[in-house]
Formats: sequence, C-alpha cells, structure tokens
Amino acid sequence: MSLSPRLSAIVDALPLAPGMRVLEIGCGTGAAARAVAARLGTGHILAIDRSAKAVAQTAAASTAEIAAGRMSVRQAAIEDFEPQPGEGPFDLVFAVRVGALDGRHPEAGRKAVPRIAAALAPGGRLFIDGGDPLRQLSV
Repeated sequence: MSLSPRLSAIVDALPLAPGMRVLEIGCGTGAAARAVAARLGTGHILAIDRSAKAVAQTAAASTAEIAAGRMSVRQAAIEDFEPQPGEGPFDLVFAVRVGALDGRHPEAGRKAVPRIAAALAPGGRLFIDGGDPLRQLSV
C-alpha cells in the first residue's frame, strides 16, 4: 500500500487506537481508509464519498479489508449522511479536501456538521486537513 507523503502524514497524525470505529468523509480511491484499517486491529472504518466512481474504486481496491470486516464503503454525501444500523457511533471522523468542511462549500458545511455530531460517540473527534497536517474541528 503506497500513500503520498501528504496522506501518510495525515494518517500518521490521526490519534488511532485498536478497536476504534472511524468514519472517513470523502474517501476518494480509499488509500487513507486502507491505511487506517491496517492500524485498527479489531476496529472498523467506514469510508464514504459522494462519487459513485470513487466508491467503486475504493471497494475494488479494498477487497481484503472489506472481507476481513475491518472496512466498509458506501456512497453518501456528508450533508445527507445518516449511519445505518451497526455503523456508528464513531470515535473518530476525518476528512481530507472535503469542501463542506474546509470552507469551500459553507452551505453544505452548515448541513454536514450536525450530521457528523449525531454520528460521533461521546468524546468522539473530527479532524480535517489544513493544520500541521491536521486540525480538529469542534462539533
């Protein structure tokens, strides 16, 4: 599994622990999600993306992680996201280059934040890119 230096730094900065339930918003091709899945042990990552093409690419490249029960993937826009039975609550949520959370699409962001807050476990945390390399958002 090869990550770009930027994605590698982001995954390394996430406060991951075995057994966590993680949500990645905007998974793209799933590279970061696969790297997170490898670190979660008995945990699980749900990778979502609004793009059907991205979800298909992620699913195709992640068959081992999905078969092992460490990862699932589905198409969803974060501003419409609702966890399905058994998906949440999430201990950690992260997003890289997601316009609803980085200020590029503020209306989507206003809809997304309550969706994320509802999906977080007590004490759960949200991280986005744009810090050094991440920053935590309050939800």
